[in-house]
Amino acid sequence: MLPARRSRALITGGPFKFTRNPLYLGLMLLYAGVCLAAGAAWPLLFLPVVVALLHWIVILPEEKYLEDRFGDDYRAYRARVRRWV
Repeated sequence: MLPARRSRALITGGPFKFTRNPLYLGLMLLYAGVCLAAGAAWPLLFLPVVVALLHWIVILPEEKYLEDRFGDDYRAYRARVRRWV
């Protein structure tokens, strides 16, 4: 969802069939993988803070917007698909 544009469709296929946040999940896994591949595990200490901020600042408002925009369709999708995995 681009903040300046309204969503026109609720995407529930592809990776969205398994997680409601595939992009955020992928970025977190990439971050963890790069840290481990670089042999620098200490940056992983920041990951829970980033996840918490992402949850409160981005995901919760985004989910409220989607529920307001798509109503029962989004509630059914949310009941079927977990936020992460």
